Amino acid sequence: MKNDFVSKGRSVSDLKIHLVLTTKYRRKVITSEMLGRLHSIFEDLLIKWDCKLVEFNGESDHVHALLQFHPDLQLSTLVGNIKSTTSRRMRQEFAEHLAHFYTKDVFWNGSYFVASCGGVTITALKKYIELQDSPEIDKQSAVPTPESIDD
Repeated sequence: MKNDFVSKGRSVSDLKIHLVLTTKYRRKVITSEMLGRLHSIFEDLLIKWDCKLVEFNGESDHVHALLQFHPDLQLSTLVGNIKSTTSRRMRQEFAEHLAHFYTKDVFWNGSYFVASCGGVTITALKKYIELQDSPEIDKQSAVPTPESIDD
């Protein structure tokens, strides 16, 4: 992925997560039409949250979304809003289809999977930090310790 930094206020960030949502009871309810509609809802919703949908796809019982967000967002709040909004809209727009699978107003499982991801591996990042040019300790400007102070 290319560098796609987000600048907001006094910070610059590139935070991306992989989000997986599964249908309630892992029922195979998502059709291709529903998947397309979910994609559209995700995009619109993330724009309102000042986020970006990088990639989206899914199968009949779950969806995967790669999204970019800013650190001022609380991730659990964002995911909760995504789940509740998409669930409500799916139940409204595909009520007849979903009635064959669910007797209650449900769509998503109560839990979710989220993993951070980025442009480099942890190993590469650790190596980069390790190889930083640390300043040499200057004994004359070093902070005094209690042992070095004469009473």
